[in-house]
Amino acid sequence: MSDSPFPPGMETTGQFADWLGIELAETSGDRVVATWSAAPKLHQPYGIVHGGVHCSVVETLASIGAAFWLGEKGQVVGVNNNTDFYKAVREGTLTSTATPVHRGRSQQVWAVETVTEEGTVVSRGQVRLQNLYAER
Repeated sequence: MSDSPFPPGMETTGQFADWLGIELAETSGDRVVATWSAAPKLHQPYGIVHGGVHCSVVETLASIGAAFWLGEKGQVVGVNNNTDFYKAVREGTLTSTATPVHRGRSQQVWAVETVTEEGTVVSRGQVRLQNLYAER
């Protein structure tokens, strides 16, 4: 793994992920770990983290891991994101961990679990990604 926390060809997680406050702690083609805060800017009208935020974190971490695994052979794009919500969160630091379920020639599937500081699972998502190979 290089000193860069990003896959080949990626310079950043992107402005949206930066706005969400995603802080990468571990990045590889086998595992991605990040922390983020259940800040009020991420709340829906009832004062809990919006489900779309959980989906966005899931997609971001899965994409980073998949891109690391594919490397310089090409790029990846998400083609399906399915996220379940188990416990509403209003505040605190959350940790999300992405791990591969399947890594094949044309597609990858990654699972992402998000937990509170106490270890309570608040959401779990799965992203299917298409491998797009660079032209030779």
